[in-house]
Amino acid sequence: MNPFAHRLTRCAATSTTLVALAAAVATAPAQAQPPSCPAVTVSTIATAVIPFVDWAENLGFDAQGNLWVARLYRNEVQRYDSAGRVTATVAVPSPGAIRPGPDRLLYVVYGDNSMNFLPGAHDSGVVRFDPTADAPVPETFVRGLRMANGAGFDDTGNLYVADTGTGVVRVRPDGTVDTEWTAQTGQFGVNGLAVQGDSVYTTVYLTPQGRLLRIPIDQPARSSTVIDTLLADDLTSGPGGFLYTATTLGTLVRVDPVTQATCTLMNRDALAAVAAVPDSDRDLVVATGRGDILRVHLDA
Repeated sequence: MNPFAHRLTRCAATSTTLVALAAAVATAPAQAQPPSCPAVTVSTIATAVIPFVDWAENLGFDAQGNLWVARLYRNEVQRYDSAGRVTATVAVPSPGAIRPGPDRLLYVVYGDNSMNFLPGAHDSGVVRFDPTADAPVPETFVRGLRMANGAGFDDTGNLYVADTGTGVVRVRPDGTVDTEWTAQTGQFGVNGLAVQGDSVYTTVYLTPQGRLLRIPIDQPARSSTVIDTLLADDLTSGPGGFLYTATTLGTLVRVDPVTQATCTLMNRDALAAVAAVPDSDRDLVVATGRGDILRVHLDA
């Protein structure tokens, strides 16, 4: 199964959505490329052991700067060293976003699986663990979500989770859900998520055109579309204050959240995840649909 069909099979809720997405792929207009978009140098950090079985749903760095990869179908997250070797694994069912918390623990969403749409399932939420432990043991931080996918922290320690089944969920530092805030963000199909300044940004995957939404933290009911981006998957805030979106069409898109200007940094196999490299103003890591992990350096 090719990566595009593979991703749709996992995420699509109805056959109508599949038809609409297929039509959109066939008719999507090309985006203009502004001259400010830099060239990139791409290198391989790690290669999938079993292509597609090693689908990398998300990427994240712990407080020590180690790279962690969510291997969705292996039901585990893996830690990599600078040579691309796996140095630790932690069992997490259907893992999604990996984010360092203000307490220096690592937070990982679980249950990123469309089976959770079945009645009575709802086995999704967030776990956390100490990434420096010899044998990290996950503990449940929040449960009862529908299909947790993307995530990000704000400056006050609130965790925002892109729940594909219900919308963006705000979780307080004590692990309780802010139901009043959350109720104002209902949007089926949200996927990637990044927090930047006073806003939460999230991608909406299951729409014919795809969208990148801005949700003001102080006024969550007033969401707005930043851009339409077909099959936008994961999302991160990165170098230059830009947003970077990985799409399962294979494009890595840079977005200016203020001017809404976009450009395509690279175009190759389907992409599943993107993360900014800590303490670097020119580097990102991305994951391909087959499970390879790449480093993308933004050239001067």
